[in-house]
Amino acid sequence: MIKIGILGGAGYTGGELIRLLINHPHAEIKFVNSRSHAGSLIADVHEGLYGDTTMQFTSEMPFDEVDVLFLCFGHGNSEAFLSEHEVPERVKIVDLAQDFRHQPTAKIAETAAELQHPTSAVHNYVYGLPEINQSRIAQAQHVANPGCFATCIQLGLLPAANMKLINKDVSVNAITGSTGAGVKPGATTHFSWRTGNISIYKALCHQHVPEIRQSLKQVQGYLDADIDFIPYRGDFARGIFATMVVRTDKDIDSIVAGYKDFYKDAAFTHYVDKALDLKQVVNTNKALVHCDKVGDKLVITSCIDNLLKGAVGQAVQNMNIMFGLEETAGLKLKSIAF
Repeated sequence: MIKIGILGGAGYTGGELIRLLINHPHAEIKFVNSRSHAGSLIADVHEGLYGDTTMQFTSEMPFDEVDVLFLCFGHGNSEAFLSEHEVPERVKIVDLAQDFRHQPTAKIAETAAELQHPTSAVHNYVYGLPEINQSRIAQAQHVANPGCFATCIQLGLLPAANMKLINKDVSVNAITGSTGAGVKPGATTHFSWRTGNISIYKALCHQHVPEIRQSLKQVQGYLDADIDFIPYRGDFARGIFATMVVRTDKDIDSIVAGYKDFYKDAAFTHYVDKALDLKQVVNTNKALVHCDKVGDKLVITSCIDNLLKGAVGQAVQNMNIMFGLEETAGLKLKSIAF
C-alpha cells in the first residue's frame, strides 16, 4: 500500500483528494493536515464523506510515515512550506499549486531533447501532464500538477501542435465552475452573485498561459504565436468547457486522424466525433476533445472536470504513474448523466 500524507486538506481539492484516496485499492491515508481544523472530523468539513471515513484532521506532519505527500496549498505556499520544513528525500511530492510548474526561460530555450523532458531546474519538478510527460513522471520524485484551465486548453491544442499547426495567434475562450475559485467565499463566488450570471476575469493575462505555452513549445518545437485566452466565470459548480480557434489550411480529415493518433494510448483523454457537452466529464477524470473546420479556421472544443482531471484526479493519476501502478487505479468514476 502507498502511504499518503495530505497537506492543506480542508479545501475543495483536499476533500476531493480524500474521496478518491479512501476508495483507492492501493492507497492508505496516514494523515490529513489542516491547522484551522485540527482535531475535527474530516467528514464534519467535507460532509459528502459521512459514512466513508472517521479520520480527523491533524496539525501533525509525520513525514517519516508516508511514501508521498500531496500539497493542496494555495498558490505560492508550497515553495514557502518546503523551504521551512525538511521532507525526507525518499518521500515523493505531488504539488497542486502553481509554484513549480514553470520551467526557467533559459532552460526552455535549450535543445529539442531538453524540451521533451521539462523540469524545474531549482526543485527538479516534472510537469505532470501524463499525455506528454508520462515517462518522466514515472521516474520523478517530485511532480508539479498542471493548472485546471491549462490542462483543458493544452489537451485541446497539443495534437495541433504535434502537427505543427500553431503558427498564428490562437483565440481561446473557456468557462469554469465556481469550485475553481476555492472554498473560501468572496465577492465573485457566493451563490447570489454567481447564479444566473457570467463574467470574464484576467482577460489575456491569466496565470495559466505560461504553462500552456511551455507545453505547446515542448511538443511543436517552437511557438511564435500568441495564446489569447479569455476566462469566464460560470454559474455551475464544477467543470471547464473550452473553445480554441487555430488558423490552418490542413484538411479536417487529416486533423481528426492526427488527434485520434495523438490520444490513442491516453488513459483518460479521448477524441469524440460529435459535439461535446460538459456533463459528459463531470465527476470523472476524463478529458474529451472535438474538432470542426470552417474555412481556414479549426475550432477545437475540450472539456474536463476542474476538480478531477483539472486537479486531484490528475494528481492521483500522476501518483499511480510514479509508483508503477495501473494509470486508472482508483479513478474509474462515472459521469453524471442528468
